[in-house]
Amino acid sequence: MTTPPFRAAIFDMDGLLLDSERPIRDAWLQAARELGAALDEREYLEVVGRNAADSRALLQERLGPACSYDAVGERATALLADTLARRGYAVKAGALRLLQALRERGVPCAVASSTARAEVEQRLHDALLAPFFAGLSGGDEVTRGKPHPDLFLLAAHRLHHAPHHCLVFEDSEPGTRAALAAGMGVVVVPDLKRPADDTCAASLAVLESLHEAQARLDTWFVGRPPGVNVYE
Repeated sequence: MTTPPFRAAIFDMDGLLLDSERPIRDAWLQAARELGAALDEREYLEVVGRNAADSRALLQERLGPACSYDAVGERATALLADTLARRGYAVKAGALRLLQALRERGVPCAVASSTARAEVEQRLHDALLAPFFAGLSGGDEVTRGKPHPDLFLLAAHRLHHAPHHCLVFEDSEPGTRAALAAGMGVVVVPDLKRPADDTCAASLAVLESLHEAQARLDTWFVGRPPGVNVYE
């Protein structure tokens, strides 16, 4: 297990920084029902944390031949647009204060999300979180999505830090496994579905919310040494 102190932080976005997984889930389940597809919550949760290509393959299999992924996705997008026009995605509890604390310490932060990069940028902008991040990596920028390590390795590269200097904050099983495969430390903050026990056991900590992370920053992080290239 990779251990502290770390020099950089990498965050998942959906379900970790933003309370977006619930409205997205609800839109997909409602759209499937409207189009006569038998998609239940347990089946939908299999795609949480995965990129668009992997999610498409899994959901089309669950929807069956009588209902297309594209049709359900189009209806779900329309339902989400209505939801977002009314209230947008809420920032998760503790996220803003944690990002502020990391900035005060000089700890650089990035986002590594399975969502496409342009959408990541838009959601962070809308939530007023974009200024906290020095780097982003989106699901459409890598060939292999989570649970493969590629997204996190790209984010670390853009922060100019070695993987073992990075601490990842994740909510999902695929994301946690991806961070571990990248050789990074990982803190799990479960959202819709808690990762498996063995995955949690391999993490640095499992928290109820990002609020709990603030008390551990002295243990987990050191600031970036001024003028030093730490990507080695």
